Amino acid sequence: MFMDIKNNKKLSIITINLNNAQGLLKTIKSVISQTCPDFEYIIIDGGSSDGSIDIIRSFTIIPPGNYVKYSDFKYQTHNTSNKNPISYWISEQDNGIYHAMNKGIQVAQGEYCQFLNSGDCLTAPDVIEKLFAFLPDCSIFYGNMLKQMPKGKVYRDTCEKGNLTMLSFYRGSLNHSPAFIKRSLFEKYGLYDESLKIVSDWKWYLIAIVLHNEPVRYVDLDVAYFDMNGISNTNYGLNQNERHKVLQELLPVSILSDYDAHWQKIEQGNRINRYKITRIILWVLDRMLFKWEKIVKK
Repeated sequence: MFMDIKNNKKLSIITINLNNAQGLLKTIKSVISQTCPDFEYIIIDGGSSDGSIDIIRSFTIIPPGNYVKYSDFKYQTHNTSNKNPISYWISEQDNGIYHAMNKGIQVAQGEYCQFLNSGDCLTAPDVIEKLFAFLPDCSIFYGNMLKQMPKGKVYRDTCEKGNLTMLSFYRGSLNHSPAFIKRSLFEKYGLYDESLKIVSDWKWYLIAIVLHNEPVRYVDLDVAYFDMNGISNTNYGLNQNERHKVLQELLPVSILSDYDAHWQKIEQGNRINRYKITRIILWVLDRMLFKWEKIVKK
């Protein structure tokens, strides 16, 4: 069940957190410092016991009668004014990250949703303002994600600059934190699959973008820093197992078998075609092989 839109905000920024107090503080500060006020901020906490709740409360002014107390450490408030930097928050045990994300979607009231989980942050105070300045008319739009690697290096991921194909999702995905998804799409295609631990957002993208051709646009702007120490980046085996399970569920056997057999060759071909010199070398080798085969056949 989805909430009716009442506050007419353009964007709902949703943060998921569980016992990551310092990461949450960094995320909150990057959101509430935005120069553009046209968004609401939602925090879904999984019942943290590390001080995360105190951090949330320190940024939340709760007007009398505008909150419900469930029990110790379980509060929620929904504020439609601009007085509170956090529009809605709740802390209670959940069934995993996608259950928490679904709870955020169900209370969101913005036209678009962005998922900026604890530890991740927006790159600059004016990044939302810049995005809205040239907001494309599409179902999903996204910018660059700056990946903060374990040894301190930062890698800019442009996610193919909007040139997304089935191959893009076979070997990778559309980054989540710099993506803005129309909230109505979750009513159209459903919420995230809570039976999956790592790749449910990837599955949802696969359904919406690949199978139903929802329009996607790329904006060349650094949107978010992403913490590369999350579960999806540290549990490669589970990630691959869940991906293949989803592909077997969604794709015909004949199509999936082709991707399994030929995706690396396609990647090699794409790399070769990027550069003129490699195209020339490949053409020369092909001519030599052609002539050699003619000699052998004689």
